[in-house]
Amino acid sequence: MPHFTTSDGLSLHFTDTGQADALPLICLPGLTRDGQDFRYFAPHAARYRMITLDARGRGRSDHDPQISNYNVMREAQDVTELMDHLGLSTAAVLGTSRGGMVAMVLAATAKERLSGVILNDVGSEIPQDGIARIMEYVGRRPAAKTHAKAAETLAALMAPAFPDVPPTRWREEVEVFYDETPEGLALRYDPRLRDALLEQAKAGPPPDLWPLFMALDGLPCGVIRGANSDVLSHATFLEMQRRLPDFKAVELENRGHVPFLDEPAALSLIHSILDQI
Repeated sequence: MPHFTTSDGLSLHFTDTGQADALPLICLPGLTRDGQDFRYFAPHAARYRMITLDARGRGRSDHDPQISNYNVMREAQDVTELMDHLGLSTAAVLGTSRGGMVAMVLAATAKERLSGVILNDVGSEIPQDGIARIMEYVGRRPAAKTHAKAAETLAALMAPAFPDVPPTRWREEVEVFYDETPEGLALRYDPRLRDALLEQAKAGPPPDLWPLFMALDGLPCGVIRGANSDVLSHATFLEMQRRLPDFKAVELENRGHVPFLDEPAALSLIHSILDQI
């Protein structure tokens, strides 16, 4: 399994599939997840050189001994170091949730390395209720002790936002992102990620993300929103389009946070942006 070593000595896992001369597309997953976040999109990505990265502390990447390094600035630097490792001068980025925040940081700090950006259900403002929901589970093992029970719980929890998703998909979700052990379900990421978020919250109010978003100006870019999302509000979704008139956007019915990226409308937006490059 491919890994590379960061400038501060961590070994991070990545995948690199597709033709070497195809458009590079780096896929950055959500806060507690890893490159498998994009397994539903992968069958539709044959025309690209699809690269996924397990951020530090997630999936098959090393945990960081310094929890202060679990921040979007350091994670953005890890992306440029991966690009250097692969010999890529530029790449497009498809960022889900936290991965989209990292993409916006890259636009503000290393825009010359980006050929385009697609944000999956994240934007320039994050509502407090969405943050509160996320903090309910980050760094905590599920109460359910088995994949079967966890899938049942997850299906019930997600049904209001994802009313047409079959139970089999929620079962696959828990099997991919939790390990079943005799002691119960184990997290596939560093639980100290919770401590990092709490420390960052103590440091002061969250930063204004609008300047990071506006750094996307001039790039082929767009956003996918789940119509039932509590992380990207409809009002912010509309304001993002108002501030960047060339910004492509699509809102998906029967989806919350986050869309799976195999929805036809989501795929249409992704391909239309990447076709501009």
